[in-house]
Amino acid sequence: MKLFLITGIFIALAFAAIAIKILLKKNGEFSGTCASQNPFLNKENEPCGYCGKLPENCENS
Repeated sequence: MKLFLITGIFIALAFAAIAIKILLKKNGEFSGTCASQNPFLNKENEPCGYCGKLPENCENS
């Protein structure tokens, strides 16, 4: 029973941390959500499946 209680507390803390981050970030957006910005995930220079931009066209690259 203790294990379920501790697990529930950790999950609640994780959701609270994510919610706080969304509230404090500008426009509630996470930075760097496009996989095309990560050279380890996009080795073939393909466009992002989420927004369609190429890595050189991303704002945060």
